[in-house]
Parts: sequence; structure tokens; C-alpha cells
Amino acid sequence: MALRTNTTEPGSAPAAPALPAAAGAAPPGRPPLVHWLAVLSVTLGIFSIVTTEILPIGLLTPIGSAFGVSEGVAGLTMTMPGIVAAIAAPVVTVTTGRLDRRLMLSVLMGLLALADLLAALAPAFWVLLLSRVLVGVTIGGFWSIGAGLAPRLVPAGSAPRATAVIFSAVPLGSVLGVPAGALIGHLAGWRASFAVMGVLSVGVLVALRTLLPPLPARQVTRLGVLRGMLRERNIRIGLLATFLVVLAHFAAYTYVEPFLQQVTRVDAGGISVFLLVYGAAGVVGNFAAGWAITRGLRATWITCTGLLAAATLLLPVVGGGWVAALGLLVVWGLAYGAVPVCSSTWFARSAPRTPEAATVLFTASFQATLSAGALAGGVIVDRTSTATVMTLSGAVAALMAAMLWGAGRMRPLPPAP
Repeated sequence: MALRTNTTEPGSAPAAPALPAAAGAAPPGRPPLVHWLAVLSVTLGIFSIVTTEILPIGLLTPIGSAFGVSEGVAGLTMTMPGIVAAIAAPVVTVTTGRLDRRLMLSVLMGLLALADLLAALAPAFWVLLLSRVLVGVTIGGFWSIGAGLAPRLVPAGSAPRATAVIFSAVPLGSVLGVPAGALIGHLAGWRASFAVMGVLSVGVLVALRTLLPPLPARQVTRLGVLRGMLRERNIRIGLLATFLVVLAHFAAYTYVEPFLQQVTRVDAGGISVFLLVYGAAGVVGNFAAGWAITRGLRATWITCTGLLAAATLLLPVVGGGWVAALGLLVVWGLAYGAVPVCSSTWFARSAPRTPEAATVLFTASFQATLSAGALAGGVIVDRTSTATVMTLSGAVAALMAAMLWGAGRMRPLPPAP
């Protein structure tokens, strides 16, 4: 997932969600270096969360073999966190609205460390799924609480840059976490990948407790605000568009590792390289989107979704060759790198007066659809093949691009403030 502010520096930082001016100022008397170390601790927290969430994508085959389950069933490790996170995003935000935010982030990071270490030691598949439930709670809570903290960690003039730094962890975790996890799994086994993330999460927990100042709650998002947003037409369009494109992407990408093994005939070491190239392309796509959406949000979203559709539709046709498969993964990475930026920006522009609620709604909808995509892809893979799920995902992505083009012609989205 990638978020943006309403103030974008094209080409210099990924976009992040709009933040309320009244969110607060950095505590006085702290040296500038400490301010930025606090920002870095939150950045590492988001990186750990994103990487842990998508880690199973590059490890489905060894996880399935270890527990004697199919790749589709193993895909539940991707489905579970998103379902839980979609529920946890509004629930945690509302129920912990008056608690110190440093305390909440620390508790959630400790929960993530526990989840990672539980996964690394899981004696049965149900224990692994339980660990993924804990990951989902962390995702929903940390995102909803941490999204608006940058203005409270640095002086007001540095807030946009600090926000961009924090959310640069999103594309890095999203597009580099899978190949890194696959590489560690190839060298030391899939359990080692989770163990490494558990150790990293413990380190982040220490950093959060040490570097963050006390952060008493100042803004509470209530359920009534979220319900009111659903009456806005552009919010509903954003929800449908996000549903379709995220469904298409994760239905296919969750099973890209078995596709490369079965169709392209790439060995485990080669898959790590393929996914690393995909990841690098995704980082480029994320930064490019930060520039492109200032020129045209709807056009950028339609273009990247069209490229995603083309890549997944062509993979079953020409993906048997290494060169063609790698080239299409580059296109896919570029396209998907822009998708979360476009989606979160759409929500932010559609609800400029309630940016925190927009972030909660974006998080919940994105995570729910991520799970639905992984689950749908698993059902299709178990009944047909990985090539079929690529084709169907491409068709859904093409449908989303057509829908957004038609909806945009009916009523343009308000420009960025």
C-alpha cells in the first residue's frame, strides 16, 4: 500500500496521505536529529508491517510443502491478515482514540514481533494462520494511528518531507519484501524469513519506545464520520475502483511464484532475481506516480491499471520464455507501484476535510480486497491453473480501467488543493 499528501514533490518522494493542520507540532527542546530519528523509527515500523504482510507470496510453495497443503490453501496466509486488518482499522482507531499513540504503536509492534516468531516456530498450519491474525491486527491499528503522526514529530515546516519519508517505507516494503523473503527462504528455509522479520520488529519496538516523544491522543475518528463518507459519490467510485484493481493484482500476484516455477520453469534462485527486478520496477512506478498524478489523477490510474491488465493477460501467452516473462514483470511492477498512490490520493481528494477518516477507509478497503484477491486466486488455482488466474485477473483490471474512464466522464474529481 502507498499513501500521499496533498502536497507532492514530483520525482523526489512518494506521495502520502493528507494530514490535518491541527495534528500538532513537534515537542520543543528536542534536537533536530532526534526528530528525524523518531521519523525513521515509524518508517521502519511501516516497512516491517508491509514486508511481513506480503512475505508469504514468495514462499507459498515451501510453506505448502512443509504442512502438506495445496498452494491455494497456503494462500490463506495472505488472505487472513487483510480480512483482520480491514476490521481492525476502524475498530482500533475508535476504541483506542484516547490512549497515548506512542504506547499504542509500541504495543502493536510487539504484537508483530510475536506474530513473526510464532510463524517461524509454527508446528502446524493452524498456528501459522493464528500468527497471521495477529499480523492483521497490527496492520489495521498501526496504519490508522501512525498515518497522521509526522506533523507531531518534526517542526511544522518539515512535516510534508517527514510524511514522505515515513511512507517511502510502503513501496519499499511492498516491492522489496517479497524478493528479499524469497531469497532468505531459498538460502535458509521459509521459517528463517519470518525469524528475521521478528528480530527486526523487536528492534523497531525498542526504537519506538526510545525515540518517540509522548503522543497523547488529539484527534478521534468516529464511526459516524466513516458512515457519512460512504454517501459521497466519489468515495463510492474510489471504493469500487480499488476493489477491482486490488482484486485483480493480488489474485494474480499471490501466485506469481508457482506460475514462474510451473510455466516459465524458473528455479528458486531465479525466482528471487525475477521478483527483485519486479520490486525495483515497483519503486520506480511509485515515484513516477507521485509526479504523474499532479498532472492527472484519473488518467494516471487508468494508465497504470491498463498496463497491469496487459501484463497479466500476456503472461500466460508468452510467459514461457524467461525474457518475455521478465519484461512483463517489469511492466507489472511499474503499473502496480502506482496503484496504491492513485487509490489513496483519490480518497484524500474526495474527503479533504476528514483526512484521518479517509486514511482509515482506504486502509480498510484496500486490506479487505487484498484478502479477497488472494482467496479468489487460491480457489481458481486449485481448480484450474496459475495461467488461468493471470488471464482472469487481467480481465478484471481491464474492466476497472473502463469503469473509471466512464465514471470520470460523468463527474470529474475535484482538483488537488
